[in-house]
Amino acid sequence: MRLAGPFIPRYTTIMENAAPAMTSESPCQACGACCSYSQNWPRFTTEEDETLDLIPEKFVNDRLSGMRCDGDRCSALSGKVGVSTSCTIYAVRPEVCRTCMPGDVECAMARKRHGLPVLV
Repeated sequence: MRLAGPFIPRYTTIMENAAPAMTSESPCQACGACCSYSQNWPRFTTEEDETLDLIPEKFVNDRLSGMRCDGDRCSALSGKVGVSTSCTIYAVRPEVCRTCMPGDVECAMARKRHGLPVLV
């Protein structure tokens, strides 16, 4: 089974170059704001069909253009935004989810929308 093959090395490189977290837990696990920002945000972009086929069908929108959302919240997000969250399809999440990094512009925008402090 191939898990988002071409994206894992790039993601690992990004994370290796990222500033270390204050705790051993990712700040994303206590946030989830980017996953609840807009029903248009979790869209598919550069993924290959084989990669997209790994995402369970129940999480893909009717247009096959991105993740299914409940309002602005991605249907694959579990937990309470700003408290404790996780992605139920983390290993096969789309590219847009992989490129949103803690503290980047998209992260700050989503956190502000949810009334959460911006990461520095």
